Amino acid sequence: MVARVEITEKAAGVLERLKQQHGPLLFHQSGGCCDGSAPMCLPIGDFRVGPQDVLLGQIGACNFYMGAAQFDYWRHTQLIIDVVPGRGAGFSAEAPEGVRFLTRSRVFTDDEVTELDALGAPPRGE
Repeated sequence: MVARVEITEKAAGVLERLKQQHGPLLFHQSGGCCDGSAPMCLPIGDFRVGPQDVLLGQIGACNFYMGAAQFDYWRHTQLIIDVVPGRGAGFSAEAPEGVRFLTRSRVFTDDEVTELDALGAPPRGE
């Protein structure tokens, strides 16, 4: 089954350290500009998931959400969460580590789009 969101091995290692420090986490990919479009990794409870948020899947046992308007634009694209050196703006949990999560992407193949379409729309937040 094709996943709408994946994580690199290096990013998964950072995520595991963050879960040990902060407990359960979630990701939210916003539609902002510049650093505002970076995936945010936050302790559950520090971000309120709303009905306008779409659950793309899980990475590292963490739910990954995206705003519905952003999802409509990116629905044919797989997100690949990576990590790079440096500090991004915002309150993402990895910021004190001297790294930042980064979204890479690839367009789904026609066969993958057909498979995803057969599954229907991903669930919305609460």
